[in-house]
Order: sequence, then structure tokens, then C-alpha cells
Amino acid sequence: MINSDIFNYVNVLDKAADASWTRNTVISNNLSNVDTPNYKRKDVAFQGYLQAALAGANTSTLNQRIANIELGSLNATSYTDMSNLSYRLDGNNVDVDTENVEYASNQIMYETLISSISNEFSMMEQAMQ
Repeated sequence: MINSDIFNYVNVLDKAADASWTRNTVISNNLSNVDTPNYKRKDVAFQGYLQAALAGANTSTLNQRIANIELGSLNATSYTDMSNLSYRLDGNNVDVDTENVEYASNQIMYETLISSISNEFSMMEQAMQ
């Protein structure tokens, strides 16, 4: 995290990339436990926290909203998804096809976030020249 107003957008992108990385790890763990009896699928919550933080700001522009986000409280959390649901007799609720789609989707999100961070630094570099 960089402590300067010029990096507010980069800091939020960094938090989102961290959350996406965590989600990839959690999804990989779900896939690893697809045959573990009574294992329950886990997921990561972040987008709702970010939306709430942006909606809670009483400002008119996105830049002002991003500047007012408390980054220390903007963290991804892992949770057990649908703990009462089981797809199989062994109590497991991991569906391989769903996990693979979620993994691919999240990987695209992660790559997009990293690309956005890189673009922000490129624009800053061009402005300094």
C-alpha cells in the first residue's frame, strides 16, 4: 500500500488483486478436496465490501469516493458456501465444473486487475517525462 493521494486508485486495485489471488487459492483448495467426505465449498467475499465502501461515500466523483475508502478495513474474507447443501451421499458440496468455471473467471479478473495496475504506473511514468 502506497501512502499518497496519487496512488488511491492503485491501492484499491491492489486490494482487489489480493482478494482475487486469495479466491484463486480457495478455489484450488475446493478442487483439491472434491473427493473429501463432508468437505464444504469455500469462497471469498470482497466485491460487496468494495461496493459498500464506494456507496457509503457522500461524494460525487469516483476519485473522491476512492480517496475516502478506509483501505485497512477493505479485506477479503473466506466463508463456507452453502454448508447445508450436499451434492453427494458423502456430504461434499463441491462441483468440479462450477469450480473450474469460477477459477477461469477469477483468473481473468486477476489478470485484468494486474493489467490495470500496470497501466496506472505507465500513465504516471508518461506524466513524469
